[in-house]
Amino acid sequence: MWTRTYTKTFKDIKKEQIWKLWTEVNQWHLWNPGIEFATLEGPFKVGSFFTLKPKGVRSVRIQLTKVVKNKLYEDCTKFPGATMYGMHEMIDTKEGLKLTTTMTVSGFLSFLWVRLVAQGVVNKLPEQTNALVNLAKKRKK
Repeated sequence: MWTRTYTKTFKDIKKEQIWKLWTEVNQWHLWNPGIEFATLEGPFKVGSFFTLKPKGVRSVRIQLTKVVKNKLYEDCTKFPGATMYGMHEMIDTKEGLKLTTTMTVSGFLSFLWVRLVAQGVVNKLPEQTNALVNLAKKRKK
């Protein structure tokens, strides 16, 4: 199994602001520079699917596997021979709001999907996370 985590703490941001942006899947392109679009099928709840179209590659269908309002969500992408999970969490700390994304890939072809997809996702997490928070702060005003 392959796992990578990115964490950053932000001041002057509330979890409700981030949660609102997380649940507006159809607007993810506003803060995720690596995608053309995302489309949620139904409500933002466990079992729902969304389609994500990364720039330069074909779209993927992803399922929400955990959803805890104002705290976390986890999504699952199935590839031939591997499964990728993205856990997106936020925790209030005295230093600010800590945002953490953990990507995990398992399966007999995980090495291939890490190279083709997961490592690229992880590489973009700093830029994506900063853009998410910047948009939340702009909307606050």
